Amino acid sequence: MEFHMSIKTKIAAAALAALAVTGSIVSTTSSAEAKQPGWVWGVGAGIATAAVVGSAIAASNDPYYYGYHRCGWVAQYNAFGQYVGRVRTCY
Repeated sequence: MEFHMSIKTKIAAAALAALAVTGSIVSTTSSAEAKQPGWVWGVGAGIATAAVVGSAIAASNDPYYYGYHRCGWVAQYNAFGQYVGRVRTCY
């Protein structure tokens, strides 16, 4: 069974990985301060930009029913023709 990631899922995974790496680097290299660091505005702007770009990509994609994915439940039978259950298939 294969799992195909959409472009939105790939972008979200990359953003989450980048955020985790950035957080781990900053938490291990910075000293304790009582003020807000200057990079917070950059991270906030990056997340906001990623949200806007991701929304634009999602809005520009055609829905699945234009031939990209057609998923549904199909009856499954054994070798003797007896009904076994349903399985979800995408074609």
